[in-house]
Amino acid sequence: MKLTRFILLFLVLAALCLGGGYFWLQNALNQPVAHNYASEYITIERGMASNQILKKLEGQQIIQAPLATKLYLRFFATDLRLEAGDYLFPSPISPKEVLNTLENGRKRAQALTIPEGWSRFEIANRIVARFPVEPALSPEEVLALMNDTKLIEDFDPQATNLEGYLYPTTYDFEIGSHPEAIIAKMVQQFKQVWKPEWNQLAKDMGRTKQEIVTIASLIENESQVDRERALVASVIYNRLERGIPLGIDATNVYIAKLLNRWDGIIHKSDVEVDHPYNTRRIQGLPPGPICSPSESALEAALNPGSTEYLYYVLDVEAGDGSHNFYADAAGFARGKAAYQRWLSKQRGK
Repeated sequence: MKLTRFILLFLVLAALCLGGGYFWLQNALNQPVAHNYASEYITIERGMASNQILKKLEGQQIIQAPLATKLYLRFFATDLRLEAGDYLFPSPISPKEVLNTLENGRKRAQALTIPEGWSRFEIANRIVARFPVEPALSPEEVLALMNDTKLIEDFDPQATNLEGYLYPTTYDFEIGSHPEAIIAKMVQQFKQVWKPEWNQLAKDMGRTKQEIVTIASLIENESQVDRERALVASVIYNRLERGIPLGIDATNVYIAKLLNRWDGIIHKSDVEVDHPYNTRRIQGLPPGPICSPSESALEAALNPGSTEYLYYVLDVEAGDGSHNFYADAAGFARGKAAYQRWLSKQRGK
């Protein structure tokens, strides 16, 4: 009887010890601690053993429960691999979060911001400037990579380049990323932004997806004010339906870029050039997009306002980049005259 009680007592004490030990371990592993290296990259060299990694992070007080961390790796996470890389560890952070970060592996990243309305020409220049590689690539060579349309052939089988499909946003890429990988990510982002229901919406409008992206790229260049983009879209569609040339100057800028002669000014030769993108001369849409449109511009292209507008002119009184819209040539002429007077005053200052 005494032996049975002793065994029972032993088992109870053992359970309490195990339970207490487990509680201590979990508490130590999940307790966030502050450190002074949140803004500095910590490099974990390839080939470093787990003990060396933990010792390095302990020395910087990123891990402040080294015993619990070692026990966890030894007995509970035997398959966990700590990867080499450059890491930012936020403060505070728990040992468990540190290990999860190290398991995933992370290279030092650099932001790449592509503004809405940029063409592939500006995008290529920025990629070259921000992500140099060996051997070095020129902007022209990066543009050549953008001529590979396999990335978008499921969406636009007629595309001759990736113009319009390099989605404008801010990305984080590993330092040393190749331009080809950057381009692929931008196209992938475009496909993620494009909503599945838009396919049917475009079809119901009698437009191909490529035409919608082209119209969105025109809207993107014509107005940066979200609330009026549906009105700009209505002008485009109204002109298309009536066979009136779109007359969008941004297409003449794009022609100058295509011909490698854009100097920041639209010249008479840019306006008069015989070119399929010259919307002052052609009827209908240009052959393809002229820039990278945002989700807002795509939404407007798919949901134009119901208006009789055929013209718009910058609203100089509003001063916020918005426009006045007109259904007739007489109203447009008055608005254009007011704009010309304002422009003359600005140039005279």
